[in-house]
Amino acid sequence: MRIKKLWKFQFKTRNMISNHLLRTLLILVLCLKATLTLRGQDNPDFKVRGFHIDLRIQVMTPEALKNFAKELADFGMNTLVMEWEGTYPFKNHPAISNKYSYTREEIDDFISYCDSLGIKVIPLQQSLGHVEYILRNPRYSQLKEDQKDISQLCPMEDEASKALFTELFSDLAETHNSDYIHIGGDETYLLGHCPRCKEKSEKYGKSKLFVDHMKMISEIVIGLGKIPVMWADIILEHPEAAADLPAETIFVDWNYGWKISHFGDIPSLQKIGFTFWGSPSIRSHPDNWYVTKWPKHFQNQSDFIPYARQAGYKGMVMTSWSTSGVYGFTWDSGYDVLDMVQIRNNYPMSGFRILIASYAQALEQDAPIDGQSFALQYGKERFGLSHKDSQVLWKFLSADSELIANGKPEKSASIDEVKAKYDPIRKEINQVEPRRNQKEFEHFKLMADLRMHYLDFKAVEARYNSKDFSVVETPALLAKLDAILTEAETLNKRFMALNKGFLYDAELQEQNNIRVQQVKGLYDRLAKAK
Repeated sequence: MRIKKLWKFQFKTRNMISNHLLRTLLILVLCLKATLTLRGQDNPDFKVRGFHIDLRIQVMTPEALKNFAKELADFGMNTLVMEWEGTYPFKNHPAISNKYSYTREEIDDFISYCDSLGIKVIPLQQSLGHVEYILRNPRYSQLKEDQKDISQLCPMEDEASKALFTELFSDLAETHNSDYIHIGGDETYLLGHCPRCKEKSEKYGKSKLFVDHMKMISEIVIGLGKIPVMWADIILEHPEAAADLPAETIFVDWNYGWKISHFGDIPSLQKIGFTFWGSPSIRSHPDNWYVTKWPKHFQNQSDFIPYARQAGYKGMVMTSWSTSGVYGFTWDSGYDVLDMVQIRNNYPMSGFRILIASYAQALEQDAPIDGQSFALQYGKERFGLSHKDSQVLWKFLSADSELIANGKPEKSASIDEVKAKYDPIRKEINQVEPRRNQKEFEHFKLMADLRMHYLDFKAVEARYNSKDFSVVETPALLAKLDAILTEAETLNKRFMALNKGFLYDAELQEQNNIRVQQVKGLYDRLAKAK
């Protein structure tokens, strides 16, 4: 009997200890979760932890948008800034929408899905510059600052602009439940260009010309119960009238790797009481299909994010530009736009997860992130690579990425020298076989092959344009172009396969056509000279 009681006591004691340990472990887990949440979604340094999606070109499918939002949520993001541009289906302005525009149902479904992930969607509607997609349409022709450069509307067209943007922002406010609307305002290089703007600029200054228009735009947004968010470059370059803007206005300091306060004196605007967010980039000038400045983007995160934290910025929004925002146009005799094509194309965002992961990590830690250490660890954890193969990945990411201009490399003596340096790196990255996430790694391999494809073509083009080129060389150059075009077919198929479902098939084909257009053009010219 005594043994039985002792056994029951011991069993009860063990249960109490076990339960106590379980409760203790549960409390520790909850505390850890709370700590991560504090450092994540409710980060006191950056209330807004965001990502910007540029849909000017490379329009993501609705399913891809959802998958991407889910991945961002898993990384701790709580905000998406959507530059819908021509993909938004404005009810009263259908001329603005392009052939890849979403339906109202798709917009509503996406925003609802983001809400379920804890992500707020901020619409970005340009309202002064970067409005080619609006001004190309005859309906809005009277708003142009210049008939031949339709990148900017005239800030003196107050009544017409107010009517247009009241309708556009009202529509966006109807579908987006975020507290904010981004009103653009960057790179308005035509300020003071037309006669009326020039007169006002000379009398009152460019700052007032800019601020009067953006104040009107901001007041529309505030009237809709939203907070206006604006790119900071122009107000920093022309700050004299800044105090006339509504106090609620939030400025976004975009810095893609240059010196701090690149555009102007940020502390002065902070002293007035304006709030700032920061904005680095994972795709920006001079990135394109054939080269990405990976070290620049890692360093951008390493330098800028700690600075923004120390400077008291309240939000951080990573940009990822599909193109430069500069276009070439086909005109008719009356300066109506028949077609417009982007000047520069970047590799799709599907290939840049490593930089998004790096960004998420940079937000989590106070110390600057180290690109090389992060990439080596990413190779090991994400792809299951050995240390040796992770070093190959870093060698690829950190490779010298010279562009070719006027037939000459930026630093090397010749294109052949650039090829000789890059080809071993290309071969090494193509030999790596990841154990996990193979499709993601295939983007790196394709980027490397596209890089060599570009260099091969540039070498032929440079020879054709050299002073001592002779037509007797034509057959040899045509043979090289034949090989390049044959390779292009394989690269195009790989590009389609890797990005299928991420972008629309028709746009993938467009990207392929543009990429090979220059090669075909040179081939046709050489064939005539045979």
